[in-house]
Order: sequence, then structure tokens, then C-alpha cells
Amino acid sequence: METTWRWSLVAALAPISWGAAYYVTRHTLPADAPLWGSVLRALPAGLVLLALARQAPRGRWWWRSLVLGALNMSAFFVLVYVAAQLLPTSIASTVMAVAPFVLMLVAWPLLGQRPRAAAVAGAVVGLAGVVAMLVTGAVAVDPVGVLAGGTAMVMSSVGFVLATRWKDDVDVLASTSWQLVAGGLLLVPVAVVAEGAPPVLDARAWAGIAYVSLVATALAYVAWFGALRRLPAGAVGLVGLLNPLTGVVVGLALGGEHLTPLQVAGVVAVLAGVVLGQPAVQARMRRNPGRRTDVERADLERTDVSAPTAA
Repeated sequence: METTWRWSLVAALAPISWGAAYYVTRHTLPADAPLWGSVLRALPAGLVLLALARQAPRGRWWWRSLVLGALNMSAFFVLVYVAAQLLPTSIASTVMAVAPFVLMLVAWPLLGQRPRAAAVAGAVVGLAGVVAMLVTGAVAVDPVGVLAGGTAMVMSSVGFVLATRWKDDVDVLASTSWQLVAGGLLLVPVAVVAEGAPPVLDARAWAGIAYVSLVATALAYVAWFGALRRLPAGAVGLVGLLNPLTGVVVGLALGGEHLTPLQVAGVVAVLAGVVLGQPAVQARMRRNPGRRTDVERADLERTDVSAPTAA
């Protein structure tokens, strides 16, 4: 059970850094260069991880890297970049609040992981909390930004599940680096044609690139894919609710706003939804020690609840 919680905490590194990345992208990176911005996010992160992994793709991982790189990195980064520039930080990150439902639905046929009632309940509670956090008054919402964010969310959910299904015996560090390098390289010719030469960045923009590339990409994706290999996709998807939570908190804090009582209740609901959907909590609920014999409890305690469902 301790292992399960440890991997849940590892997974949390990803959505927390992603939620903050919306603010960084919106306020430090050029709004008119989403393609080059995405290249500069993916390639440096991929090359750093590749240097650490010291392993090149082999066999079918050449085409798998291209597919996953397109879904999880290149197209995803561009769409998220557009959403971050067109929407307030809180709204941009909140579009991803539907991700747990999508991830559960995709994981069901592809990984054989049927959503448990507690996980679905956690997703519902968490989504309600996110909606509560958004009640801040009149907020301008660009439909193009919402469409971009929603499309990115669906694509990444499919990509995350495929990455888990195709894990084989490949190290997480290596497979993540291949996806990032492939995704970055796929974008380079498109960026050259559509945006011309790379934009000239000042020190502030380079600091933003450093954060989104090394922290919100390299570190975040290794943590996320590692957790997906050890926990059910639905549980990891619920941890993803920390993405909009972080985005709302960062947007409010750095924007000089304050959380209303309803928004505080929303924060609590999001955290409750994340906890409710974790395997360790679900296992404890299923045990119901007051209605089981000592032998039954001993058998359950020997069960390794941290093992993921087989693909």
C-alpha cells in the first residue's frame, strides 16, 4: 500500500507542473510562435533524457515513437500552447478536468481496466470541485482556446494509454526520450514553413522555456509514464485533477485575486476526488474489516494492490 501511495505522489509531480506551465507559457513565451515554442519544449527535454538513457529505439519502437510523439508531444504541445495563449490560466487548465473520464474510457478496451465505482465517483467529485473553483464571476472564454484544449486532452489520453499498452520491457526514461525527440523533430519542418525562423527570445522567455521543457516536460513525463506502468490508468487520471487545481491557484495567486468560500470548497472537493480514486483507498474500502474474518483480512493484506492491471 505504501508503494501505491508513493507512485500516486510521483504521478502528482506531472499535473502540478503542467498546471503552472499554463501561466508560464501565457506570460513568458511569444504568443505568435506556438510551433517553435512547442519544438523548444519537446526537443531539449528529449535530448536531456536521451543522454541519460543512452539507448536508441529498436525494432517497432521506431514507428511507435513517431505515433506517441505525435499524440503526446508535438500536436499536444501545440494545442496546449494555443489554449494557454487564448484562455485565462484557470480556464485553460480546467479544460483538462474531463481527462479522468476520457482516460478511464480509453483504458477500458485497450488495457482491460474496467473503471471501478470509487474511481468514477472520485472523478465526479473532482469535476464538481473544478467547476466550483471556476465560479469567479464573468470570465471571457475563447471557444477556439477551449476547442484546442479539449482536443489536446483527448489526444493525450489516447497516447497515454497506448504508451502503457506498448511498454514491453523498455525503460521509462528511454521511451519518454524517444517520444519527445520524435515529437520535436516532427514539428521542425512545420514550424519552418508556417512560422519561418525561430523567434528571438529574451532572458525571460528562455527562463520560461527552461521551466516548461525541463520541469513540466522532462521530469513530468517520466513521473507520469512511470506511474501509469504501476497504477491503473483511472487512478493516475484522477491525480491529473491537480492540473486544473494548480492552474486555478497559480492564476488567482499571481493575478492578485482571492479564493471565495465556494472556491475553497472546490479545492477540497478536488483533493477528495483524487484521494477517493486511489487504489490504496479503494482496497481499504473493499476490505471492510468489520465484516470479515481474521483469515479473510490476512489474505487481503497479502494481496499486492500496487500491481497494475495487465494490458
